[in-house]
Amino acid sequence: MTIQWYPGHMHKAYKEIRKSLSRIDVVIEILDARIPYSSTNPAFDKMLSTKPVIKLLNKADLADPDVLTGWRNHLEQSRGVKTLLASTTKPDQLDQVAALVHKLCPAKHRQNRVINVMISGIPNVGKSTVINRLAGKAVAKTGNEPAVTRAQQTVRIGRDIILHDTPGVLWPKIENQNSGYRLAITSAIRDTVTDIVDIALFAASYLLKAYPDLLQSRYRLDELPLTDIEMLENVGRRRGCL
Repeated sequence: MTIQWYPGHMHKAYKEIRKSLSRIDVVIEILDARIPYSSTNPAFDKMLSTKPVIKLLNKADLADPDVLTGWRNHLEQSRGVKTLLASTTKPDQLDQVAALVHKLCPAKHRQNRVINVMISGIPNVGKSTVINRLAGKAVAKTGNEPAVTRAQQTVRIGRDIILHDTPGVLWPKIENQNSGYRLAITSAIRDTVTDIVDIALFAASYLLKAYPDLLQSRYRLDELPLTDIEMLENVGRRRGCL
């Protein structure tokens, strides 16, 4: 099954982002730390190639730490790219953002000039939660579903940083089928345009191969099932959902 979701407001937001890039000094692209590759918007990679970029790996507490270390090393091989981790369990990790922004714009920082920072990312990756933490108050609407933010807004952080929030934007055609499944599993794509059972089977199959011990421990299974459908039935039985 091919999963695609690109509503009209995303096309409009994409054009607005392109238009405002000329006045942006630094871009913070928020990625889902569980799926760094699949949550990277390839259209942004081309657009932002001339800007310093901070890849903020959000929800890091939910990711495999060893895999995450590998991804940070890989991402920082690109010119002008730095990485940071973020999670709701360790909100103080975001205290490093301002210092890194200043480091990437030394001239403006020395002159006490305003540094314009764009926050970008796919839907439901946690942009609004990150912005609220950086601002120290609720200035952006949050929600556990994609497409909560529909328009750009600006938020001042400290003396010299202005954040430009942008709506979550996917790309028109998701070429990699596995990426489409991963985006659906992590709620970057509305569940109204997906087959929930198909997505659940994909997740069960992957977890059985990659993290069998964690899966067995999480659902307190005496014996690990051999197939994805057996896994779903076992989980459903344990949770009283059959």
